[in-house]
Amino acid sequence: MEGETFLWLIRHAPVDGIKGTIHAPDAPADLGDRAQLEALRQRLPQDSASYASPSRRTVETARALRLDPELVGEFSEQDFGDWTGRRHDDLAAMGGNAYAQFWGDPAHARPPGGESFEDQVARVRHGLSRIEAGPATLVVHSGTIRAALCIALDLTPQAALRFVIDPLSLTRIDRLATGWRVVSVNQRVA
Repeated sequence: MEGETFLWLIRHAPVDGIKGTIHAPDAPADLGDRAQLEALRQRLPQDSASYASPSRRTVETARALRLDPELVGEFSEQDFGDWTGRRHDDLAAMGGNAYAQFWGDPAHARPPGGESFEDQVARVRHGLSRIEAGPATLVVHSGTIRAALCIALDLTPQAALRFVIDPLSLTRIDRLATGWRVVSVNQRVA
């Protein structure tokens, strides 16, 4: 792809739901922190292309930021398959080996019926390759941002999982002619 691409990656607002749950794509966003949303909106480039995961919480966050994003399936959160909608505590208490084994190698292991983080990185790589040169705002998930950082920094998937990506944080990366540049990670805008 020709030209330089400047990416503003925003993690969606907190999920309006029970904490500790592996939320489904239709989980809503808690948009109560209007001051944080407005401060973040002020930091975004004017007239940039905008993209979002098709999940409800990312779309709601994008609209709260006054964006009209193109929905890109490759930017969805990691698919946790049969565990989606379940609480981590309940899965751990079930006593089966699958949950414990997954967390022994979360970069490569797949939940039953789901995908690994490594699979997500490949998916995000494809999605990023479709973004045209110029500024772009992406409202996505923590896993999607970790995957983008994995690509930009040429990290192993295991290493990329070490990044903390908070709700309504801003991460900035650029795709230049000479490679990737990381401007900031998990920046809280106030």
